[in-house]
Amino acid sequence: MIKTRKIFLIAMATLLTITSCQEDVLETENLSAYAEDSVFSDPDLLERVVFSAYNSTEGWALNKTIWWSRRYNIEAGSFEAKFNFKNLDRLRLRGNGWTAQNAGDFNNKWRDNFRFVNEINQFLDKVDDSPAMAEDPSRVNELKGEMKFLRANIYTKMIKMFGGVPIFTTAFGLESDFDVTRNTYQECVEFIVRELDEAASLLPDSRPANEFGRATRAAALAVKSRTLLYAASKLHNSNTEPSGSLYDYNVASKWQDAANAAKAVIDLYNKELIATPDAQAYRNLFLSANEDIIFARPYGGDLYDFGTDVNSLIDQTQSPPGYGGWAISSPSHNFALEFNMADGSTIDGATYDSTDPNSNREMRYYAVMNFQGAMFRGRAIDYALSPDNPSFHGLDSPEGGSVGSPGNSLHSSKTGYNIRKFHNESLGSLTETTPGRPYVLYRLAEMFLNYAETQYHLGNEDVAKTYLNKVSSRALQPQITASGSDLLEAIKRERRIELAFEGHNFWDERRWMNTANLGFDIRGLKWKKDSSGNLLAPEEYTVVTRPWFDNQYYLPIPNTEILKAPSLQQNTGY
Repeated sequence: MIKTRKIFLIAMATLLTITSCQEDVLETENLSAYAEDSVFSDPDLLERVVFSAYNSTEGWALNKTIWWSRRYNIEAGSFEAKFNFKNLDRLRLRGNGWTAQNAGDFNNKWRDNFRFVNEINQFLDKVDDSPAMAEDPSRVNELKGEMKFLRANIYTKMIKMFGGVPIFTTAFGLESDFDVTRNTYQECVEFIVRELDEAASLLPDSRPANEFGRATRAAALAVKSRTLLYAASKLHNSNTEPSGSLYDYNVASKWQDAANAAKAVIDLYNKELIATPDAQAYRNLFLSANEDIIFARPYGGDLYDFGTDVNSLIDQTQSPPGYGGWAISSPSHNFALEFNMADGSTIDGATYDSTDPNSNREMRYYAVMNFQGAMFRGRAIDYALSPDNPSFHGLDSPEGGSVGSPGNSLHSSKTGYNIRKFHNESLGSLTETTPGRPYVLYRLAEMFLNYAETQYHLGNEDVAKTYLNKVSSRALQPQITASGSDLLEAIKRERRIELAFEGHNFWDERRWMNTANLGFDIRGLKWKKDSSGNLLAPEEYTVVTRPWFDNQYYLPIPNTEILKAPSLQQNTGY
């Protein structure tokens, strides 16, 4: 291959969305005019290649290759929520479920992630012997650490989706053998851990403010913590199904290893959680860079989640239609019932009133959820219909258009809830950007919860409660004193609430093998008013039923990939 060929990965820089909390981290100049030997001779150009690879990290969109899935994320397939518009089954979780021909809006995940792996491998194949490394080894080794971090983060995502996958450490060329086989799940975990340990040794402990969104040592260790926690979980036991080398993690010390990984982040980070005395303070945690965030995808003021598509940021995609929003993911009433009351009791206690479900709930309920009567962007949300006097239809109701709603009433929530977390309620227009608002990928509260879960499984319940209560008490809840299986359920509930809509629950319920929260009747609330416009008690109903198929612990490998590499073994059940 001609040495001065134009390397494909450089062109990705034109699509870059990584920006700092104050200004763009890099200029989005098209670098495709630079020859490969020039790039590897110049640390500045190499840095731009690294910036491009940050596009492999997650953002507001589940899948940027499909129109709908640029506008919502995985919460719509979790216990948390459903896809709202026309009750479409965009994720193919109903009907016959996933097939190797069609996994809905998960399509292309295998292809796109491995494209990023190959681009990163092109960098890693050449960087050690490059003139740039000889010129500035400290800086270029740090760039190498970022690339190893990003590759490991991709593999962490891939093994959640597919189980064991092929491990590629060198780039594919024209003469490569494309008929690859899958590595075992355990081999993948061990590879990820090695990569992250090496990345951590090359990355800095901290970054200046204008480098927010770039990897640090703590970020690498946070990915390691999550990877080992997942690997230790029930789904990967050899006595659960599916079983076999593509899925099992047979390491006797797995819970201790996961505990050590979480504690390493906690000790290195050496911080307590930012206090949140009220719902607004809690919401603010997700609107700008702060010390709770270990690693996030940052956004500047001139780019949306998908290029310059003004409809790809959460303010537009998740606001109710009465504000002109699309309300694409509707939280389930099932999930809403997971939130405690303000006094720490559950909805099974005496203080919960099903006729007035939004009163006296815990602080995070008001920070995370939009519901009937919630004050949002200057007015109360109103999903209610008034069949006896249509003039009282709510702006956010299915008949909102008849009373002046600016949005499409087909986007009215089917469940009686919308997502409030992440919104910048100070925007003058839903299509404005929020410079500096991050998409949080790893944060300190998750590490505390990871550590609590591992300590429970090691039999150290007091330690588990200490770290669990660091998270719960910050949310103004009373101390959790449960023990035994009740403590484990408290840890799981806390993960559901604290990490709500951040991309965890879809995978957590799977690794716990909690089928009750994987296949279930998705419940919602219908609100109505009487002829005088007075709000009536809500009616609970089944919006849709989401069945559960045991093969859906993992995605199928697309048939198109198996046709290219016949030695790839398909996942169980496909």
